[in-house]
Formats: sequence, structure tokens, C-alpha cells
Amino acid sequence: MAEVSYETRRSELKTYFDRTAKDNWVALTSNSPVSRIRETVRAGRQEMRETLLGWLPDDLQGARILDAGCGTGMLSIEAARRGADVVAIDISPELVAEAADRLPADINKQTITFHAGDMSDPSFGSFDYVVAMDSLIHYPLASITQLLEGFAPRTREGVLFTFAPKTPALTVMKAIGKLFPRNDRSPAIEPVSEQALISSINASLTHNFGYRVNRTKFVSTKFYKSQALELINS
Repeated sequence: MAEVSYETRRSELKTYFDRTAKDNWVALTSNSPVSRIRETVRAGRQEMRETLLGWLPDDLQGARILDAGCGTGMLSIEAARRGADVVAIDISPELVAEAADRLPADINKQTITFHAGDMSDPSFGSFDYVVAMDSLIHYPLASITQLLEGFAPRTREGVLFTFAPKTPALTVMKAIGKLFPRNDRSPAIEPVSEQALISSINASLTHNFGYRVNRTKFVSTKFYKSQALELINS
């Protein structure tokens, strides 16, 4: 079976988040009561967000960060609190509007700019760090590599992202996910072999742009499986 293209999957995701899942996603990223399944997803996402933030410097004064797939802006807010200038972009205009509405009073509105659009758009310029939390998990290996190749020449320090690791548990979860009620379904994810991904990074980003894998961490709760990878510019 041919891999889904970046453009096709991006279109599917926009439809999913703007029409099918907007209310569920807003609830998931708040303190509102959610189902037991989504409670485990919420806990896993919190751990992952803390992991990625922990890989960024505590002091981000003067740093420019791209939050690629910002959702409702939770990571963007924490980066701005450290002094970063954040460009927060998401495919869903509905989620971007929610993120802007949630901006706390202690955050200078000029430190975060929200955009609905394509996270790979080069017109947003250069950054010190790119962070893509659970936004690349929907794409196959070729598209992930393509996205990273687009980020690398525009990023001075590091690219932090997550992918869906190809594990037996995740493969089973992807299969049984079709049995969940429609309002509990996740958008399509693409499990990727860690070895294949690192080989692709070494062949492309390390060879062409000087990036190398620095750290990795697998985060797992009952219904959340995601792996973080840190690429640094050496």
C-alpha cells in the first residue's frame, strides 16, 4: 500500500480537528472531566510536554521558537514564560482561536504570535528551536524526514519532536481504535520504526545539515504512546 502524502494527511487532519474533534480536544487540553481513556492520554501528554520543555534552556530570553502544531498553546505559554519569542502554528483555525483565547494575563501578547496554517511554511523565517509535539505522529517516515529537512536549515540550535514508535502495543491500539465510538477516535497515526527514523536522520540531516540525535525518551500511559527525539546542531 502506498504511503499517504503529506498534503493528503494534512487535509484529513484539518477536517478532523475543525469538525469532528474540536470540542473533545479543547476538553482534553483543559481541566474539564474527560473519559478514562482520555485521562490517560492527558497524563501522557503532560509528561511529554514536560519532557520537551525540560530539554529547552530554562532561560529563553532572546530565543525564537516555532511551536509546530501548537494545538491550544500549552507548550507555547510555558516557553513564553521563560522569555522566548514564540511563533505558534497549527493546522486548525479553531484550535488556534482557542489558544489565543486561553492566553494568561501574565503573558505579554507580543511574545506569542498564533497562526493557522502549514507548520512547514518557510515564510515564518528562522528559529533557535523548533518543537513539534505530537504533530509529526500522523505522518509516515518519508514525510517526517521531509519536514525535518525543511526545519533544519532554518533552525540554529535544535529540533525537538515526537513520533509514534512502531511497537506491538501501538500496532494493536491502532487496530482496535477503529472499534471506539466515533467521538473517542484519534486521528490516524503512523507508527514508525525508531531504527529506520534514526537511519534516515543520519543519512539526511546529519550528512547535509550537521544535526545529530542527542536524547530520546519513550512516554507511555495506557492509551498514550509517543517517543521524543532531540536533534542538536553540532
